[in-house]
Amino acid sequence: MPVGVEIAKALNAPLGLVLVRKIGVPGNEEFALGAIAEADPPELVLNDELLAAFRVPRSYIEAEKAKALKEIQRRHALYLGSRPPLALEGRLVVLTDDGIATGATVLAALRAVRRQHPARLILAVPLASREALNRLAHEADEVICLHKPEPLGSVGAYYLQFPQLQDQEVIALLETPNEQPP
Repeated sequence: MPVGVEIAKALNAPLGLVLVRKIGVPGNEEFALGAIAEADPPELVLNDELLAAFRVPRSYIEAEKAKALKEIQRRHALYLGSRPPLALEGRLVVLTDDGIATGATVLAALRAVRRQHPARLILAVPLASREALNRLAHEADEVICLHKPEPLGSVGAYYLQFPQLQDQEVIALLETPNEQPP
């Protein structure tokens, strides 16, 4: 989220939030089988090749999906409360993340945003794997990536500090006024 904060400040634009949760491989939750993004209905993306390779039962996906949606709802209530979401229809939207390894979470976010009919959707990230960028290229109108290391490894390895934001930090960042009215 701090990458998004800096982009919003530089563009003097509103900062929004797309809540997404990863769905991991059984026993290795950090390895993404897919992801689910907040939308109506929720945007679920799954990697069919990984589902087959790991023989993941549908019951596992359904249980993980329910767990992820519950966490998305909790975070939405905590971070945004009753604040309406940003109106994206007809607007230029820059979607960002701190980096892209597999691309599962960003894919879910891009598709959730695309359903809101922005005039233009730009994906801008500081680093990503080439493979993930290739998979995502057709999902955005433009993709900007500053660094494409191969192999990527862990996104966190490219940052001097890479702490997970606490809930109160996210709330404070979202409440910081840096935008023009929509």
